[in-house]
Formats: sequence, C-alpha cells, structure tokens
Amino acid sequence: MDGSKQCLDAGAAASPPVAPADAGRDWRTPLELLALGAVWGGSFLFMRVAAPEFGPYALVELRLALGALVLLPFLWLARARFPLRIWPKLAAIGVVNSALPFLLFAWAAQRAPAAIGAICNAMVVLFAALVAYLAFGEKIGTRRALALLTGFIGVVVLATAKVSGLSIGPAVLAGATAALLYGIGLNLVKRHMAGLPPAASAAVTLGCSAVLLLPLAISHWPAQDVSVAAWGAAVGLGVLCTGLAFIYFYGLIHRIGAARTSTVTYLVPLFGALFAWIFLGEPVTPTMLVAGAIILGSVAISQRAR
Repeated sequence: MDGSKQCLDAGAAASPPVAPADAGRDWRTPLELLALGAVWGGSFLFMRVAAPEFGPYALVELRLALGALVLLPFLWLARARFPLRIWPKLAAIGVVNSALPFLLFAWAAQRAPAAIGAICNAMVVLFAALVAYLAFGEKIGTRRALALLTGFIGVVVLATAKVSGLSIGPAVLAGATAALLYGIGLNLVKRHMAGLPPAASAAVTLGCSAVLLLPLAISHWPAQDVSVAAWGAAVGLGVLCTGLAFIYFYGLIHRIGAARTSTVTYLVPLFGALFAWIFLGEPVTPTMLVAGAIILGSVAISQRAR
C-alpha cells in the first residue's frame, strides 16, 4: 500500500459501518478499486521517470508539498482539532510513514524497474502485522505467521533477480525497508491519530515532512534542467497519487468499509509492472513474476487470517 494513505483502521474508525447488502449491489466498487490500484501502481511509474533527473530528495519534497497542498482545505476545515501541542507528534509520524519511505522508494526507482518497488510495497500488510505483534502485543496466529514467512521468502527470491544482467538486490532492500517503515507508521497512526479526521491528519504529516526535508531538497536540487516528462511525473506523483488518491481512498472506506478497500493491495503491483512494461519497455522477468506471486499470496493468506 502506497504511503500516501495512512492506516485502514484509522479510516474505518472515522467512518460509519457499511451495510453489506448495499455494498454487494454496488456495481461501481470493482471499477473504483481498479482505478485506485491503477493510480497507486502509476506512482511507481512516475517515480521511475522522475527520480533519475530530480534525485530522491527533490522529488520527494515535491511529492510531499503538492500532496499537502491538495489536502490543505481539509485541514483548514478541521483546524480546531489540531492544537499546536500535537503537531510534533504528527510530524514524527509523518517522517516514519511518509518522508523516509518515499525517499527509499525514490532511491530504488533510480536503480531498478518500477515493478520492483510496486512488488515490495505489497509487504506493508505483512509488516504492519509483524510490528503490531512485536511492539504492541497483538495476536498474530499461525496462518498470519506463515504468511509473514512466505512473504519474506518472496522478498529473498526478488532480491536474487537480475534485469539486463544487473543485480537489483539493493533496490529490493530499500523497497522492503520502506514497506517496514509503512508498517511501523500504520501502527503509530492507529494508536496516536485515532479520532482525528484522516485527510486533515495527512495534510499535517505530509506538510511537516515537506518542511523538514526542505533543506536537503534545496541542497540536492538538480543542477541540470529537468525534462518536461520528469516534471509531469513529479506533479502527477504529488497531486494525483498522493493528494487526490488519499481523498478517494477514504471515500471508498466510508462507502464500502476498510476490509473491502484493502483489496487494492493486490492491484498495485500488477498495475505498477504493467505500466512500466507498456510505457517504459521494462521487462518483467520470470523471477520477478515468481516473487510477486509469492508475496501477493502471502498477503492473501494474511488478509484471510484476520
């Protein structure tokens, strides 16, 4: 799950329960989930296009700032619920749940096909369960423990893959670390931001992260002119894949519930690999397919073990 969304549980807590019968008759839901999966899958394509020219610091600064600007109206409407005393805590959560994972995925996008980051992103669900077990004492169960082990095997398989003769192990490690940070961040959101309006909270976390990252972004701003394609990818990453997608995501949670919305997890790697193949001509190797199947299978086991 892309870092632009916070925690499914937080969104569910902020939304009323959805009637199962109404959700079942809603023909729009599969199309909306496909659209969200395509948007978040496209984020890895955008990073792959923009990261080589911008570098991770400048690109992530643009992503954070543009995403925060899109969500700023929600923060303005709910400003009374965000006293200054809670901003340092929200800023710290933003660093863990947004700034650092975004940087790691952007760094990986400079060194490996877009599909690699998209596949690693699917591990967020598993890492969230592992962190909840290790740090907060939540039960994990045999099936979910098996899912975690299977997912880690998938990451090892992915790390052994080579594209055009080049090892992608460092990019896989960066993507897996980003997914771990997302897993930590989701648990922090669940425990420290429950009851706060999700979109407004995201505006704070993204905005604070943008401010903290700004000195590094300025010092690492590209010395050469950036192409129109890279600028377009950076704007799309911030506005569409971070700001607007977050609003859409919580709208889906409100309408169909957190459990059904979480199935978008399975679509992101598929769209990420598909878009990179279509638009960039990046190959999808047999090892990548096997690793992706293992990781997505482990996520499916984890979801059913709830």
